[in-house]
Amino acid sequence: MTLATALAADPMLFADVQSLLRSDMRAVDGLIRARLSSEVLLVNQVAEHIVAAGGKRLRPMLVLLSARAAGYGGREHHQAAAIIEFIHTATLLHDDVVDESALRRGRKTANAQFGNAASVLVGDYLYSRSFQLMVELGRMRIMQVLADTTNAIAEGEVLQLMHIGNPDTDEAAYLRVIERKTAVLFAAACRIGAILADAPVAVEHALADYGMALGFAFQIADDVLDYTSDTDTLGKNVGDDLAEGKPTLPLIYALQHAPADTARALRRVIETGGLESLALVVRAIHDTGALAYTKARAQQYADQSLRALAELPSSNEISALKLLASYAMDRRC
Repeated sequence: MTLATALAADPMLFADVQSLLRSDMRAVDGLIRARLSSEVLLVNQVAEHIVAAGGKRLRPMLVLLSARAAGYGGREHHQAAAIIEFIHTATLLHDDVVDESALRRGRKTANAQFGNAASVLVGDYLYSRSFQLMVELGRMRIMQVLADTTNAIAEGEVLQLMHIGNPDTDEAAYLRVIERKTAVLFAAACRIGAILADAPVAVEHALADYGMALGFAFQIADDVLDYTSDTDTLGKNVGDDLAEGKPTLPLIYALQHAPADTARALRRVIETGGLESLALVVRAIHDTGALAYTKARAQQYADQSLRALAELPSSNEISALKLLASYAMDRRC
């Protein structure tokens, strides 16, 4: 049974995607470990802490799958995938410092283990290392895409900071943050796969559009998990967004549709942060149908990602990309 047939029979065979990419991901992981190495001991310690934390490496997968789907037959996609992972990991290091997070993927965050200063500086090291790898590729288009992407991610971080503790944040503002913080890197991962393959412009745009929509779906679904999962499954503390005063879509929708007295209480919760009112918030989210609405919005983006692939020739890689849209919606962590 081909992967495409297996996915048609069972849309949640994520293990089949991992199997399809096993040799490629082994090469990417080896490259990540080799290029994280530094003569500075603390850099190595923080880097090893990050690598040991694992993760599904979804963004590097997108590079690999997009490159192969576009007809690429070389090996530079391994380096491009490592670049994307370095950028992503740098953003996580910085995020955890800004958010004062203590847990990620079920382990202490780097800032909790080594301190804020070390986390920020190693994040900077990863950014600079990613640009060294870009120069080695010698592809100006890829450098341009990733330079624009990292700039957009930085804007997203600042936008999110501006909305912390702001109960007047609406859905449009929330989506602008997601676009810059999450979706642009998904789109870049898919676009550079197409660039490596020297794919036609239409193919490049289709893959980038797929990645952008998938990024929206992934993050919106993740914001549902913050209110519906548990700490052991999620790998971070449930209610972290609430504790940090981040008005994500479930809370935004609940605030807009709750009775006046509940809405006033929710506004105070957003303004002050903390978890003292978590039970109140969860009840309001359920009572207003906020979770169903948020899941539906995530599904709309997942469906949009599939439409972006509709004109591309069928292949195991395209089937795997389609599965990732399903995975974004159905995962539990």
